[in-house]
Amino acid sequence: MAATPAPKPLDLTAKDTQSVAAYVKSGQPYVWLTAAAISVAFIITVALLCLTAARGMPHFWPADLLKAEYQEPGAEPVPLLAELISEEEVSTARLISAGLKLDDSQPFHTRDLIKVGNRDLYGADFRYLLDEWILNRSYPEDAVVLERMEWGNFHGFLEALKENGSVVATGEQAWTAYAERQRRADRLHHELREIEKGEIGSINYGLERVRLDTRRLELAGKTRENAAADYQKLDARKAELDASYETLRTRLVEIKTELARDSLVLKSVDGQELEIPLAKIARGYRPNAMGLFAKLGLYFEKLWEFVSAEPREANTEGGIFPAIFGTVMMVLLMSVFVTPFGILAALYLREYAKQGTVTQIIRIAVNNLAGVPSIVYGMFGLGFFVYFVGGSLDQLFYAESLPSPTFGTPGILWASLTLAILTLPVVIVATEEGLARIPRSLREASLALGATKAETLWKVVLPMASPAMMTGLILAIARAAGEVAPLMLVGVVKLAPSLPLDGNFPFVHLERKFMHLGFHIYDVGFQSPNVEAARPLVYATSFLLVLVIVLLNVSAIRIRNRLREKYKALDG
Repeated sequence: MAATPAPKPLDLTAKDTQSVAAYVKSGQPYVWLTAAAISVAFIITVALLCLTAARGMPHFWPADLLKAEYQEPGAEPVPLLAELISEEEVSTARLISAGLKLDDSQPFHTRDLIKVGNRDLYGADFRYLLDEWILNRSYPEDAVVLERMEWGNFHGFLEALKENGSVVATGEQAWTAYAERQRRADRLHHELREIEKGEIGSINYGLERVRLDTRRLELAGKTRENAAADYQKLDARKAELDASYETLRTRLVEIKTELARDSLVLKSVDGQELEIPLAKIARGYRPNAMGLFAKLGLYFEKLWEFVSAEPREANTEGGIFPAIFGTVMMVLLMSVFVTPFGILAALYLREYAKQGTVTQIIRIAVNNLAGVPSIVYGMFGLGFFVYFVGGSLDQLFYAESLPSPTFGTPGILWASLTLAILTLPVVIVATEEGLARIPRSLREASLALGATKAETLWKVVLPMASPAMMTGLILAIARAAGEVAPLMLVGVVKLAPSLPLDGNFPFVHLERKFMHLGFHIYDVGFQSPNVEAARPLVYATSFLLVLVIVLLNVSAIRIRNRLREKYKALDG
């Protein structure tokens, strides 16, 4: 058999070499490389969104309740009534090391994560069970899920409905009567929250103002003898507020009495009986008896509750509205602070400062500030804004509140200023790059027509640089929305009892602490005692935060492109 001849070496002619060199010189390879990088970044972003959505959004779906028996070899069967959360393949060796008695001839087994609920009865509401030991499976239509204000969900069967301790309905009639009475309890709960947080909150705020005004008079050396009129006004105001409070307190007692009227008698799958007042139930439903459209309606109802309600159960139940509100308000305040300072700094460096060594050093310093770890900004904000500036403001304007600080404590104002300094380099660099793109001939033409330098900057240069300015601002917003480390030092908290914006004068309370989506993710994911209950909420909150940041960046691109088209003729 003849030997295969060796391949001839590639013989590139001078013409081929010149073609390759011309192709590289044309920049086409770099265009394709850039397109590939953008495609990879886009795919990663979409994959991240899909992952968080797939892990978080199913949490709100009303899953069916599985009734079964769990029987380990040689043990008595244990009754179950639970939601099947997930399943996974686990090696036999790992299961044996966990204490399970298994035959090692099969390399892998399926393990299920189930939610049994009833934390007050069983201690833990999530369990890992071996799938092959779950026997006699069924899905009874009368199985009930109750979402409670505390102790998580209850899984069981409705036995009776009580009114003032007396049974008024049993069986199916009890479930029919429960739906109407739960709506009544929800209305009472809503009225109770409106009174406690709205009207009584305003009264407490007014009483605190009266106390501070009285203290202010005392610090000014005014006594009841030489300032009787001022003290009488404050006493009359306090008496009026006390009378209003007594009226509301009477109504609160009536509402709580009405809420305590109804209760449910339920039985768990293992026969334990429990009586739960309707005042402690947020929602009840029978998932196994619900059709597709009924489940879809409940799904969107729970999803709306997630974005519009307050959290409960150590942030593992309820909603995240205070965190959304705090994040948006902080970002808006940060934008108000960072925009003028960033644009003015860029204008000075590009249009007024003498281009020399000092200016170059300033630019290097600005670029280096963009790489400083965010926690360093948090330490600066705590020391300078909170302790120095805030403490000084308390001494000058809020002496009557001392030793309790007003501005000398972390709050949303100091958090916004800290993030404004953190994102300032981004705005400066983006604005300065936009100013550098404006042709010098346009400035000279404006000056030749009699405009001053300030008019030229305001009417010609800044409008044409606005796409770059907007891009820098939105990028700053996108970064600030996801920062957590500095906020832990300058204002963010696990749970804020009141929003920084309400109906009490001066309506915007910049000294208050606030909740933030990023910190909420950290708190629920790493500080929650119930890890399995917190995990889907971490994904759902992460999905919401990432979606907000993506929308901000898309908005930045659209705004930039519109501004470019608007000033395209001038730029040409």
